[in-house]
Amino acid sequence: MRALVQRVSRASVATEDGPLTSIGQGFLVLLGVAPGDTEEVADRMADKVRALRVFDDADGRMNEALGEREVLCVSQFTLYADTRKGNRPSFVGAAAPELAEPLYERFCERLGAQRGRFGARMAVELVNDGPVTILIDS
Repeated sequence: MRALVQRVSRASVATEDGPLTSIGQGFLVLLGVAPGDTEEVADRMADKVRALRVFDDADGRMNEALGEREVLCVSQFTLYADTRKGNRPSFVGAAAPELAEPLYERFCERLGAQRGRFGARMAVELVNDGPVTILIDS
C-alpha cells in the first residue's frame, strides 16, 4: 500500500456528475493498493497517517498530528506505475479492483476520511499547505 499524504488548507473532489466532497485544513491522501496488501496493512497505514506530526505547533514547528482536522482520500492506482521500460507506464503492480476497493474503504473508515469515488475519473483540487507532501509505503 502506498499513500501520498499532502497537508492542505483545503481540497475537493468531483466527477463529471458534479462535486463529491470537500474538506478544510487537513490531509489529502492519494492511496494505492498492491496485490499483497491486507486489512492489517490498511489499518496500520491509516494509523500512521493519523499519527503523522506535520502540523505546526504553537512555536511554528511541525510537531502536531492530525487531531480534529479533516481527511479526503482518493483511490490512486497510478502510484504503482512502473516506468522503467519505455514511456508508457505499466500498472501491473497495482491490485485488482476486487482487492483494492475493500481495502480502500477500510482505510477510509479507520481514518474517518471523506472520499472520492473508487474507480471513477475525478477532478481533484487542493491548496497544498507548506507545501508538505509525504510518501508512505508499507
